[in-house]
Amino acid sequence: MQLRHNSGIAHGTNILNVDVPEVLRTRIKTGIDWVDDIYNGGLLRTMGILFTGVPGAGKTTLALQIANAMMRNGIVPLYNSGEESLYQIKMTVERLRFKHGFMCGEDRICDALIEHAESVGADVIIQDSIQTLVDPKYNNPEYRNNKSDQRCLEVLIDWAKERHKILIVIGQVGKSGIFRGSMELKHTVDAHMHLTIDTDMKSDTYGKRLLELEKYRFGPSGQHYVLDMRERGLIESV
Repeated sequence: MQLRHNSGIAHGTNILNVDVPEVLRTRIKTGIDWVDDIYNGGLLRTMGILFTGVPGAGKTTLALQIANAMMRNGIVPLYNSGEESLYQIKMTVERLRFKHGFMCGEDRICDALIEHAESVGADVIIQDSIQTLVDPKYNNPEYRNNKSDQRCLEVLIDWAKERHKILIVIGQVGKSGIFRGSMELKHTVDAHMHLTIDTDMKSDTYGKRLLELEKYRFGPSGQHYVLDMRERGLIESV
C-alpha cells in the first residue's frame, strides 16, 4: 500500500517540535483579489482544489483567468486541457485579451502531465477536467471505471504534496448542477470551490454568478462572491 503524504517526521515527535518549512507558510497570490480573499489571502503550496460548477457558469473562463493572473504574478501555471483543443483555448484567450498567457498542454496520462509540469517549472497544474485523464492503473484511454477519477486525482495530489506545488482540477457536473464524480474526490482535496448561476427570478442576484468555497481544510468555508460575466471574463459584482 502506498504511504501518501509522508513527511518523514519520526514516531514519538511532539507536535511542538515539528519545524514547518517556510515555503509552506507563504501564501501564493493568484492575482485576482476576490479569489485570493476566498482563500484567506491566497493559496497554500501543497493544496489540492476541486473546482466544479453548473454548465455555462464560466468554470473554464475563470480557470483561464486564474492562470493568466498567476503568470502575471510570476507563478508558472500549466493549464492542461482535455475538454477543448488548444486552438479553442487560444481563441478564448484572444477574446479575453490576456497579456501574459500561461503554459499549456493536452496530456491525457498522469505521469506525462507531471513530467510536462516539471519540464516547464510549473508551480501549478490546472487540469480541465479530471474526467479526461487516463486511469493510471491501466494507462489505456479505452478503459475507465468508477475509480479512475479518484486514482488520477491521488497521483496529482501526491505530486503537489511532495513537490510543494498547487493543483486545481475542474470536475464535471450535470445540467442539474450535481457533481458527476465520486464523492471520494471531495474528501481527497483540501478545498472545493463551486460556481453557479442564480436562476431565482425573485433574487437580488438573479442572473449573476455565485462563487462559493464549499470546503476548505485550512480555514473557514462558506465564503462566497457575487460575480458578473463580462466580455473580458468574470469580475466581482458591485
